[in-house]
Formats: sequence, C-alpha cells, structure tokens
Amino acid sequence: MENSFRIRQGLYLLFFLSLSGVVCVSIRYSLPEEKKSGSLVANVLKDLKLGPGELSARRAQLVSKSSKQYFQLDTYSGNLFVNDKIDREALCGEINSCFLLSEIVLQNPLKIYSIEVQIKDVNDHSPEFSKNEFNLEIPEHVPIDSRFSLESAQDTDLGENSIQNYTLSPNGNFRLDVQSDEFGSKYVDLVLEKSLDREKEAQFVLTLTAVDGGMPQRTGTVQININVLDNNDNFPQFTQPEYKVNLKENSPRGTLVAKVEARDLDFGSNAQISYSFHRVPEKIRHLFHLNENTGEITVLGPIDYEKETNYYMNIKATDGGGLSGHCKVLVEIEDENDNPPEISVISVTSPLAEDSSIDTLVVLFSVTDRDFGDNGRTSCSVEMNLPFLLKTTVNNYYQLVTQRPLDREKVPEYNITITATDRGSPKLTMKRTNTVLISDINDNSPVFEKTKYEMQLWENNIPGLLMGSVHAVDLDMEQNAQVTYSLVPGNASGAPVASYVSINSENGNLYVLRSLDYEQIKEFQVTVRASDGGSPPLSSDVVVRVVILDENDNAPFFLYPLQNSTSPCNDLVPKSVEAGYLVAKVVAVDGDSGQNSWLSYELLKATDPGLFSIGAQNGEVKTRRPLTERDTNKQRLIILVRDNGHPPQTSTATLNILPVDGFSDPYLDIASVSHETSEEDGSLTMYLVICLAAVSFVFLICIILFVVIKMHKKESSFITALPQFPPALPEIPESGVDSQSGSLSRTYHYDVCLTGGSLSSEFRFLRPLIPVFSMGDPNISENHRISSVSQETPEEVECRKQREQARGAVSEDSAARSGGPGCAGNQAITANANIGQNDWLSYQ
Repeated sequence: MENSFRIRQGLYLLFFLSLSGVVCVSIRYSLPEEKKSGSLVANVLKDLKLGPGELSARRAQLVSKSSKQYFQLDTYSGNLFVNDKIDREALCGEINSCFLLSEIVLQNPLKIYSIEVQIKDVNDHSPEFSKNEFNLEIPEHVPIDSRFSLESAQDTDLGENSIQNYTLSPNGNFRLDVQSDEFGSKYVDLVLEKSLDREKEAQFVLTLTAVDGGMPQRTGTVQININVLDNNDNFPQFTQPEYKVNLKENSPRGTLVAKVEARDLDFGSNAQISYSFHRVPEKIRHLFHLNENTGEITVLGPIDYEKETNYYMNIKATDGGGLSGHCKVLVEIEDENDNPPEISVISVTSPLAEDSSIDTLVVLFSVTDRDFGDNGRTSCSVEMNLPFLLKTTVNNYYQLVTQRPLDREKVPEYNITITATDRGSPKLTMKRTNTVLISDINDNSPVFEKTKYEMQLWENNIPGLLMGSVHAVDLDMEQNAQVTYSLVPGNASGAPVASYVSINSENGNLYVLRSLDYEQIKEFQVTVRASDGGSPPLSSDVVVRVVILDENDNAPFFLYPLQNSTSPCNDLVPKSVEAGYLVAKVVAVDGDSGQNSWLSYELLKATDPGLFSIGAQNGEVKTRRPLTERDTNKQRLIILVRDNGHPPQTSTATLNILPVDGFSDPYLDIASVSHETSEEDGSLTMYLVICLAAVSFVFLICIILFVVIKMHKKESSFITALPQFPPALPEIPESGVDSQSGSLSRTYHYDVCLTGGSLSSEFRFLRPLIPVFSMGDPNISENHRISSVSQETPEEVECRKQREQARGAVSEDSAARSGGPGCAGNQAITANANIGQNDWLSYQ
C-alpha cells in the first residue's frame, strides 16, 4: 500500500507539472483528522485570486481524486468544508504524508486548480498486541544474553503518536532490548541477564507494556508466560534467509504462495519445528495463511494490486525445545487488468440552448483506470452521428463540445453514450449515458395551415356572426409557441377592416361586426397576423378573402315604363299595323346578381288580352293580330316582371297603348327609308336635321293655334300626354338577361306618333322625369329617332268631314291649319331616331 501511494503521488506530481497553464495554482491546506462534517477547511477565493461570485458564474465543480467525496465547496462564498469525517489511518494507513487530492474545475474558459489537503494525525489509537498473552519455552541451559524475539505491538497512529517505547515488569532474569528497523518500526527482544535454573524457578510471568508519544499518552499491555525447559542445544535454521515470490492479483483462496523450510540438528522433540508469522501487521494474517507444520504460505484473502503492490513478512521456526530461527518472505503482486475504466462526469450542460455557438461545452468528464501500465491506459469515444465533438485536454480530462448547429424542433434531446476502453488484455470497457435536453429559443414563426383563406358570408347577416377560423402552429415550445391573433390595419371598401371584422386573439375565430349588403360590397380582404410569445416575438401574416353571397332581397325595378311614376306612360301604335308589330319594349333591372337577377316578363292584365303579347325574356310588347275598328282607342296593359330568386320577387308597371291612324304615305316612305338606312351615319344626320326642322314647325303652328283658341274662347281641347322615353340601356339577348342591367337592349327603334289637340295645343321640350340609370358605357353616343304623327279625336273627324263637304278637298289643308271651333288641325311629324340614355322628350 505504501508503494502504491507513492506511485500515485508521482502521478499526481506529473499531472501538476503537465498542466502547462490549464491549472494555474496548486494550493495546499492541512487539516487534523476526525474533524466533524461541516468544519471549515479554508476559503479558496483569495488563494485562487477570484472575485466573489466568480465560482458560481463559471459553474465551479469540486472533483475528488479519491473514491469518496470528503469535501464540499460553497460556490457563493468560496468556503471549503468537511463533507465527511476523515480517518487518516483508514485513508493512508502507515504512510507518513497523507494527502487528499481534489480539483476545482471552472468553465468558460476551462481552468483546473489543484487542491491538496494534508491530513494530520491525532493520537486517537492505543498500542495493541495481537494476543493478550505470549507463551515462551526457554531451555534452562541457554547462555546469558540469549535473545528471544517478542511480538511487537501495533499502533495505527504515526510519528510521535506511534509506539515510542516498551517497558517490562521488574524481574531478576530478563530485560528488554528495543530496536528500530529501516522503516522506523520498533521491535523488542527479551534478553536473558541471569542463568535459569529450572529446579529453582520453572515459570516466569512478565508484563510487557507499549507506550506511544501522543498527548495524552496511550499504552498497551500483554502478559508473557515463560516456561523453563530441559537443555536444547541447536536452533532451527531456514534453508534461505529470504524468499522472493511473485503472485498474481485476484488469485483464488488456497493458492500456494511459497513454502519455507527450517532444519534442527537436535533429536526427538527438540527437532520438531513449527512455523508462525513473526512481527507482521494484522492485515498479513488476513491475507495469507501459514501452515505451522509444513511452512506452506497460501492465499487467504483478496489480493488487490491496486491496494498493495507487495507484501513483506517474517516467518519464525520454533523447535520443541523453544529455540527459534527467522526468515523473510517478499511477495510481489503482479497486476491484472481487473479494473474497467471509470468515467467521472464533472459537469453536464442540460438544458442546452439550441442557439449555442460552436465549441460550447456540453459535458466535462474524466476517465481513470486503477490498473497500471497498459492496463491503466484508456481511450474514449462517443457516437459519430451526434452534433458533438470529443476533445482531449490533460490528464484524461475530456470535453464534449458542439460542432454543428442544434435544432430543438428536430431533436429535442440527445442521449450521449460515452465509451471508455483500456488497453489491457482482454480489454475492459465502461459506458455511461448522459441525457442532454435542448432548450427552446424563439426561432420559428407561426405558420398558418393554409396560405390563403376564403370565407363565404350571406348578405343581410346578423352582426357578431362567426364567419370562420384561422389557425397557425408554432414549432417552438411553451411561451415561444403561444400564438395570438390580430388584424393588420387596413381598409376595405373605403372603411377600416376593423369596422367589418373582429378576431378572437386566442383561437383565431373571425366575427363579422355589421350586416353586409351584397349590392354595396361583394367581397373584401382581411390580413390576419399570428404572433408568438417569444422575445422578440415572431409573426406571420395570411390573407383572408371574405366573399359576400347574394340573397334575393331586391325586387325588379322598371325603367320603362318608369315604376312609381306620377305621369302615365303612353305608347302610340298605328291602327294599320300587322301581327308581330313591335309596340314597345319594357325594361326592368334587378339589383341582385346571378340567377336572382334573371328576369322574366308576363302580361298580367290587359284591356284586350288577345291583342298584345310580351316577350318573356326581352320584354318586347308586340301585336298578336292586326288592329280593327272594334278595338278600343286606349289599351291598358299591366305588365309583371319576376326574378329567378328563391323566393322570387315581382314588380308591376302599367303601359297605355293608344291606336292611331292618319299616317300619310310620304311619312311611311320616309319612315321606311329611315329604317333601312338607320345604320348609315350620313343619312341619319340628315334625318335628324329634318326632324329638328319639323319639330320647330310644329312648335310654331301650336303657338298660332293657342293664340286663336284664346281669342275665340272656344271650349278647350283635351291634351294628350305624349310618351316619355327612358334612356337607352345595354342590349340584352333574347335568351338571357344581363345580371347587372336587366333586360333593356343597348339599341332599339321606335315609331312614335304625336297628335296635336285643339287650338290650345302646344309643343314644348321637358326636362327628364326620372334619374338616369347608367347601365352601359356612358361614352357611347346614341342616335335618336323620333316619329310624330297627328291623331284625331272623334270630334275632329266629324268636323273635318263637314269642312270637306263645304269647301272641298282643296281647302282641306287650310282648314287643318286654321281649325274651327272644337276642331284642331292635324299635325304630322315624322322622325326616326335611336333613343339615347339621357334624352327624354315630353309633349303636351
């Protein structure tokens, strides 16, 4: 054990010299043994020249180099305390200098400081003999100054606390001779001072006392029984004064170590030799057995090279006459690779931040092997597929550091298996697994489940209605993964989006804040932002498209005849028309869209149901048969328009149709030519000029008639309200209806007959009676065609016949111009034009 400790001391010294700057300071303290747990050893801050709190900040670790942790370090104050009671004798045995070696390991950067604590011996053990009494047999004729070796006492204390002297109880025949060997151990011999005479005194009882030098002084005693025998002339003699043998450690019990042999020249009982251990430590008796008859030394207890590399023992041979001889046996222990490497983890950084830089310390550990030579040399490794690198420092210290970036979202933890292998034969291996958790940082933005959301909402909704929900996922954890939702400020249809929509910040539910009208807003977009709870927070945006679905909440509206108008709408039709003649075109629109705006027309009620028909899709009113004299002079049609919604909505309008006659051939020719050449721009311009001149002429005639009527104070003639023409609307095919503009065609033709009344009739331009509904391109110029003919009342017809009889056919035109009482001249104005969007004419 002594040699083993010296070897370790040398290795520690070599370690201290090889640190080359890693270990900056080697500090030595002293401490008496048997100190209680919690006793202060020293404060290391001043000796290490470190500031307050630096030990804690640099994650200081106290690493014991022995198998037990005898000290503890307070990293805040720097005080070094006794962690467990220390027994120097159990720790170091008979070694004078007893040290406990520890290391203080600091990280960031790595520094290793050596701490040596010398354990001082205290006198806590008394000298002890192996037996309570010794028996000696001495022949009576032995010469004076013959020496008889006695068993030495054992004191585990050292130095002054060990055995310093022996004393013998007073007697007249024997004295003590105390000597020291090369190791400082004291041995005692019993020396004969006066010849023995068995006949006078056959037995002596003496007391041997061992005294140590401690304070207070401790003693141990043993009784010596001496029997005086008859004469024995020869001492036993060993064949070798010293035996040297080699023994492998871990040899099983009963293994033969050596065999000693002694011879005695006497005869009989004086030649019978017995063997025994002489002046050997108690541990020798526990490890080896000596056969007292044969002198064979065998293994009794476990032989461990790491505890003792050799054993030294004295063997005594005693014959039957009490004479003895001595020899020495040196047993050298051969090392076996019986100790696997030991992995001591000093520090583990767990959890480890996933944004740790390269070369960040993860695990700091040391590897030791109690074997020696190749059996004690070790190598260390970790798995290759880890993002860590193993670095060797000094004295079998290893650092496991990061070598690649970490990503907690991919690998949240690592089970790192450290493998240490020695170079013995066979090789021994030790594995240790450490779990390193990866701590989360806020490096992932929330991600929405969809790149774009679309939500549909029926118009006329209830405010506060749930439209839908958005959801985002954050791959981080805990606070960094808590997602909150908000609306990104913006506008929708000229108003802030916050006035349309609100969002639940926790679950992403979207609610509409007010009732929406499809006819005002058909869709809008909202940008939703998802933010996590990290620091700084990360966010991502997604666009939510809100589509308003149309409901059938708008009834069709008549543009012609104008719905809800206070003035009746009259259309003129010649009495001579054939079946299929286009009388008028009813135009209606619906504010809804899609199939809700598909309109269909039907004739709800008519003065003569068989006379007129209406196109279900285009709203064209046509004659079903030629007009006859039996047909009334005023036909009243009630027209219904119905949309295609569910349920459908309807509207009605009234159209008055006045059958007239009196169209002249020139008018018909001009009308025919105008109809055929209406698509030619040059001809149309000419007809417009003619129409304007005719209107001016009619206006002048009306003024003259009005003046004549006032002068003669005749009865007033009725005034027929002339048609009011709506603006032209976009053309709609027969088979369908435009979803925005109803059923009015972009261009269409009318033949309009205008009748003059009595002398009080007048002609004038009137302002538009209804607002203009822009259904087409406002830049498109529309040409107008106006046809005007005079219409005669029954009274006028009768008056005209009377004048013809009196004046003849020649004066018919003048009579028409001058007119008589109750008769009005017939005026015929023919025009042909396309009705524009903003051109309205009214005649009275």
